[in-house]
Amino acid sequence: MESSSVFSIEFGVNTLAERLSRREVEAQANLIEKLEGVRVAFNALPHITMVLNRQRQIIFTNSALLDLLGDVNIETVLGVRPGEVLRCIHANNETGGCGTTESCRTCGAFFALMNGLQGKLDCQDCRISVRAGDSFRALDVRVLANPVEVEGQIFSIVTMTDISHEKRRKMLERIFFHDVMNTASGLHGLLELGRDVEDLEEAKHLLVTLESVASGLVDEIAEQRDLIAAENDELKVTPAYIRSRELLDGLVRQFAASDQYGRWSVRLDGRSDNATFLSSPVLLRRVLKNMLKNAVEASPPGAVITAGCRKTGDWVEFWVNNPVPMSREVQLQVFKRSFSTKGEGRGIGTYSMKLLTERYLNGRIHFTVSAETGTTFVVAYPLDNKEWKSEEFAG
Repeated sequence: MESSSVFSIEFGVNTLAERLSRREVEAQANLIEKLEGVRVAFNALPHITMVLNRQRQIIFTNSALLDLLGDVNIETVLGVRPGEVLRCIHANNETGGCGTTESCRTCGAFFALMNGLQGKLDCQDCRISVRAGDSFRALDVRVLANPVEVEGQIFSIVTMTDISHEKRRKMLERIFFHDVMNTASGLHGLLELGRDVEDLEEAKHLLVTLESVASGLVDEIAEQRDLIAAENDELKVTPAYIRSRELLDGLVRQFAASDQYGRWSVRLDGRSDNATFLSSPVLLRRVLKNMLKNAVEASPPGAVITAGCRKTGDWVEFWVNNPVPMSREVQLQVFKRSFSTKGEGRGIGTYSMKLLTERYLNGRIHFTVSAETGTTFVVAYPLDNKEWKSEEFAG
C-alpha cells in the first residue's frame, strides 16, 4: 500500500519500534492528567478513548478500556501500544511490537494513528483478531485519531468504537437480500417451469434440481445461524465418528454436480486416506464446503481444484488446492472477519473456517502459497477428541 511505504520512509522501521522510558511516559501522563476536567470528560465517553504519544504508547485512557480489560489499572497500560493491550494476534510477531509487523501494513488502526501523529484528523475501520485464551476473536472497530498539542508536545486522542454489529448487519443484509433472494428466485423460476412439463423423465430431472436448490437455500440460512451462534459461544457440537475420504468424496461430487456449465473441475486426490475420527459432521462439512467454495471462486474458468485427506500421526488433514497464488496483501488479511476480495459485505468463508476449526473442532488451519503450486488451505483435526468421548462413543 502507498500509505505504508510513506510511513516506512518517513519514520523508518527502527523509529516505529522506538519507545519512551517508563519515566518519560509517566511525565507525559502527568501532563495530560493535570489538564482541568480531562479525566471526568474522558470517563463520560462510552467508547474506548486513549491519548498516545508520538511513539504510539498509551499515556492516558478512560475507564471504558480498563473495564474491557478487567482487573487492570491505568499503571498497567501506561507505555503499552493499543494492539498490545488489546492482545492483537500480530502484536508480538516482531520484537518492536505493535506497528512494526508486516501485518500492521494492512491495519486501518495503524494508518489512523500514524496520520493523527502527523497532525491529520483521520478515521478508519479496522479488523483486529485478538487472543481470547487459546482461541481468537474478531473485532471490527472504527478508529478516530485526533491530533492535539499540549505544552509543545504532539499527542493523538484516539477513540475506538465497536462496529461489529454494524458489519454483521451489513453481512446479513447481503446474504438475505442478495444470495438468498437469488436462490429463492431460481427456485420460483423452476416451479414456474414445472407447470409446462409433461414428459415424465423431464419432470423427474426437474424435481431433483428443485431438491438441490431448496437444500442449498436451507443450508445457506443454517450456516449464517450457526455462525452467529458460534461467535456468541452458543453453538452446540454433536460429535460422531467420521470416515475422512467418504465425507470429502461426497462434497467433491456435490460441487461437480452443481457445475452445469463446466466452469471448473473439482477432483479428489486418489491417494486420500479413509481415516476414522471423532468430530462434528455438520460443522466439519461446513468448513470443507467453504474451502472448496473459496478455491472455486479464486480460480479462473477451466481451472482444476484438487482436494484430499491424509492421516498424519494422531491427526487427520484435509487440504484443498487451487492453481492461483494468493497475493501477499490477501494473505495478511485472509482470516479476518469481513475481509473479502469479492467486495463490501462479504468475507465470512475463511473466517468461519478458522472460527469453527479452532474454537469448536479442536483443530488447526493454515495455508501455503507458491508460484508453482498455487494456494493450498489445510485443516487438521485430532483422531481422538478425548473431551467429547463418553460411553455413547466409547469403543
